[in-house]
Amino acid sequence: MTPTQQEVPADNGEMTSLLLGAGFALASLIILPAVAQRIGLGSSLTIALRGALMRAANRV
Repeated sequence: MTPTQQEVPADNGEMTSLLLGAGFALASLIILPAVAQRIGLGSSLTIALRGALMRAANRV
């Protein structure tokens, strides 16, 4: 049985959401702290930016 046209976009939407969420999580846990340390941001600002990224990932 082949997937109908209605099933394919739903599957693509789930994959897109998964990839965006994973990207935001990766950015907030690894990339953001590394960049913040490199440019000399304070830890409280880094934590605030991390929280904002995690909230954005949660909305996806």
